[in-house]
Amino acid sequence: MDSDARLHELAKRRYRNGGFGSQWNYHSTIFIKRQVLSRLLYQDFLYRKILDTPGVICEFGVQWGSTIVQLCNLRGTYEPFNHSRIICGFDTFSGFPDVNVEDGNCLKAGDYASEDGYEAELAEILSLHESFSPLAHMKKFELVHGDVIETLPIWLEENPHTIIAMAIFDMDLYAPTKRALELIMPRLTKGSLLVFDELNAKAFPGETQALSEVLGLNSLRLRRFPHQPFSAYAEYGA
Repeated sequence: MDSDARLHELAKRRYRNGGFGSQWNYHSTIFIKRQVLSRLLYQDFLYRKILDTPGVICEFGVQWGSTIVQLCNLRGTYEPFNHSRIICGFDTFSGFPDVNVEDGNCLKAGDYASEDGYEAELAEILSLHESFSPLAHMKKFELVHGDVIETLPIWLEENPHTIIAMAIFDMDLYAPTKRALELIMPRLTKGSLLVFDELNAKAFPGETQALSEVLGLNSLRLRRFPHQPFSAYAEYGA
């Protein structure tokens, strides 16, 4: 049994045996691997870069909700009274609706699905996390269910006031990434953060292709975080 499988087995055994008691959430971090901790540090790094930028955060590609949950927790940590910092997650929750030739041959429709009905469970989880911060009576997150090619134009039309402070692209695919980039451009301000999860990734070529066609790779100062091999970000207009 390799290290990952053994750690998973120990985690399952611990929770079958009652977890860690009333302090379960604190002690559950003993099962966080180095790679996951690196991811959390990266999310913290990104969030701190937009603290003085007005606007919402849009995450395109939510799946199980790991990132959007941490974004809500980071908001509660760094700016607990900024109720204008709505965090919006866009996902089909049923995996990729389609795959194009630009996406290579490693992906197929239905990949990265969560499960039926999970959106409601995630909404409850987000509400519970929100309850641990000030202004808990104000809902400051939104989940938008469906193909972003269809849902994002409607959402933008229904929210004409919206400025986007940070857009996180984790859909992995060419077509939705390209369309979302095109649609959000008028809502960005100088200093808005564009975050890409699979740039320069051979297994996910569509994301790089979409960015290249919409903005041009040589028009942005792309930067990376030391712990993330394929993630990159750029400050729009910088």
